[in-house]
Amino acid sequence: MSNLIRLSRFFVIMLCMISAVHLLHAQQLSHEIVTVNGHSFYKYRVQSGEGLYAVSRIFSVPVAEILRHNPGSDKGLQNGQELLIPVVGAKQDGRTSSVQQRSSGEDAGDQNNSFKHTVEKGETVYSISRMYHTTVDRINRLNPGAADGIAEGSVLIIPQRRVISKEKEENYRYHTILPRETLYSVSRTYRLKPEDVLLANPGLSAETFRIGKTIRIPFFESYEVVEPLDKQTANLIHTVSRGETLYGIAGKYGVEVSQLERSNPMLSGGLKPNMELIVPVLRDKVEAISPSAENEANRLLSQQRPSQRVDVLKVGLLLPFLDQTSRGHLRLQEYYEGFLLAVHELKNRGVNLELYVFEIGKGDDTGKLESLLGTLEMRSLNLVVGGVSDAQIKVLSDFSRSNNIKYVVPFSQSNGEVLNNGHMFQVNPLSSIIHTKAITYFTTAFRKANIFFVGEARNGEEAFATSLQRALYQQHISSHTIGDAATLSSSITPLLQQGSVNLIIPVGSDAATLRQITGELKKVHEANPGIETPLFGHPDWQAYTDLKDDLTFFGSYFYTPFFIDEKAPETRRFQDEFRKWYNRQPMETYPNYGMWGYDTGLYFLTALHRYGLQFEQYANRVNVSSIQFPFYFERLNNWGGLINGGGYIIHYERGGRIHKIDLSK
Repeated sequence: MSNLIRLSRFFVIMLCMISAVHLLHAQQLSHEIVTVNGHSFYKYRVQSGEGLYAVSRIFSVPVAEILRHNPGSDKGLQNGQELLIPVVGAKQDGRTSSVQQRSSGEDAGDQNNSFKHTVEKGETVYSISRMYHTTVDRINRLNPGAADGIAEGSVLIIPQRRVISKEKEENYRYHTILPRETLYSVSRTYRLKPEDVLLANPGLSAETFRIGKTIRIPFFESYEVVEPLDKQTANLIHTVSRGETLYGIAGKYGVEVSQLERSNPMLSGGLKPNMELIVPVLRDKVEAISPSAENEANRLLSQQRPSQRVDVLKVGLLLPFLDQTSRGHLRLQEYYEGFLLAVHELKNRGVNLELYVFEIGKGDDTGKLESLLGTLEMRSLNLVVGGVSDAQIKVLSDFSRSNNIKYVVPFSQSNGEVLNNGHMFQVNPLSSIIHTKAITYFTTAFRKANIFFVGEARNGEEAFATSLQRALYQQHISSHTIGDAATLSSSITPLLQQGSVNLIIPVGSDAATLRQITGELKKVHEANPGIETPLFGHPDWQAYTDLKDDLTFFGSYFYTPFFIDEKAPETRRFQDEFRKWYNRQPMETYPNYGMWGYDTGLYFLTALHRYGLQFEQYANRVNVSSIQFPFYFERLNNWGGLINGGGYIIHYERGGRIHKIDLSK
C-alpha cells in the first residue's frame, strides 16, 4: 500500500512539473489564452499610453507579429483596445510557432556559438545564409520549421562564424544587440573602440542600433571566445602588507578566496608579507563607464558621416562587350549607349566628368579583369559600374572594398556579394523584396475582394502565388482555388459575387495560360453582364503586347520592378535622343537595356555629383526622372550594401489610362 502511495505521489509530482513547464509563461503574464483558427493567443487589453513597442516587450513578441494578427493596429493603439498576442512556443496548427522568446538573461557569452536574427521583410533562409556565411541546412537544423517558410518578425538561431579569412576585412563575427546595450558597452565587451564597430557596420545609426538587430564585430588577429562584459576580468597586482589575511584581501577586491588561490599557485606555501598577488578583478569595476565616453559613442552613432565632394567625377564602366552568348553583346552595347546619354545630360548641366569604358572578358575567366584592376588608373576611380557573371562581380566587389570605391551591380539579382560589402549598390531588386511589397499592397487594397487563384505553376513560377496565399491565410482573408484554367468559366460562375470585385490571380505567368484565362473570362462576362473580374499578375505581362487590350478590358493589375509608360514625356524624350544619336530605335526587350543604362547613369552620376563620395547616406534623396526603374535603396543589414527596393503596381484601367503605383512610397 505504501509503495502505491509513493508511486501516486511520484505521478502527481511529475504531472505538476509538466504542468508548471507549460504554464510558467502564462502564469508570469496571467492573461486569458484563446484559440482563433487553430492559433493560441493571449487576450490583452491596452493600457493608457501604451504603444506597440511597450506591448511587444511585455510578451517578448516582435512588433511585426502583433501587427500581423491585429489589422489596423499600425495606426496606433487606443486605451482599452483588445489585442491578440501569439503565445510564444505554442503549437499552431500542429507546428510550433516560429516566434521565439528572447530571454532577458542572454549575454554576449551566449553568442560565441550562435546568435539570433530577426527576419526582415523579403528575406529568405537562403539570403540569410549568404549574409552570415553559413548554409541553409545548418540554419534549418537549428530552427525546426524554417524549411516550411519564415515570416517577417520571426527569430532564427544562426551558427556563429568561426572561419578566419586570409583577407583582413573578412574577419568578423556577429553580435545580436541585447536589452540595455549601447554602442559603448558593446565595443567594451569586445575590447574595441566604438569607431571600430562603426567602420565594420556602415549602415549603423541611432535608428538601426536596436534590440534584436545584428551587427558585425571585427577581429583583427584571430577568432576568440568573448565573455560578457560583466564576467571579464582584469589582473591587478596587490602587495601583501604585514597582518593581512587572504580572506581580507579577497573581500577588499570583491573576489573569492578560491580565485586568488587559482591565480597565485605560490599561496600553497602560505601568505607572506611583500608577496605580490595577481587579483582577477571584474573589468567593469576597474574600468567604470565614463559618461563622457558613453556620450561620445552616442554622438558618433547619431552624426552623419562627412562626405567628400568631387571636382571631377571619375567613373568606370566595365562590361563583357564582346561576349556574344545569346546576343548579349547587343544588349550591353545598348546599355552603354543609354549610359552615354546620361553622361551627355550631366555634362550639359556643367558637371565635370570622365568616363572610362573597358571590355572585361567572358564569364568566369577573370584574368583580363584582374589585370585591368591592378592599374593605378583604376584605383583613382570614384565609381565603378559593371560585371555580369558571379565571378566578375566577386572580383569587382573585392576591388571596391579594398580601395574604398563605390560599386554598382547593374544586372544581377541573386549575387550574394551585396549582403557583405557596404560599398555596393544593386540596381535590379531581389524578387523576394518585390513580392513582399506587392503582397503588402494586395492585402490592403483587396482584402474585401472575392479572390480566385487559377491554374497551375510551371518552372517554379508559384513563388509569388504561394507567398500571397500564405499571407492571406495569416490575415484571415479567404480565397478560392481553381486548378484547371480550361474550365474556369463553369467553375467560377457559382462563386461569383455581383456588386463585388471578383479578383482573378493566374498562378503561372506564361502567355498561353493568360490567354486561356482571358478567353474563359469573356464567356463569364457574356453570361453575367456588369460583373467585375480584374486580374492580378506578374511582371511578364507587360511583354505580352497582343494581350494588352484584353488586360485593359478587365481592368488588370500586375506587380513589377520596372515599367515603361510609352506615353510619358520622359519616355518620348529619351526615344527622340536615342534616334538622334544612334539613328535607330532601341531594341524591344523587357527591360529595355538602353533605358536601363540611362536610368542607372543618371541616378548614380547625379548622386556622386550632388552628395560626394559618401552619397549612400543620401541615397533616397536623389530625385531624378528615371524612365524605367524606380530607385529606393535599402540595406538588408548593418554592414552590407544597398539593394534597390523600388517597384510598381501597374493598373491598366478599363478606360485605357495606365495608373502607376510606386511601391517604395
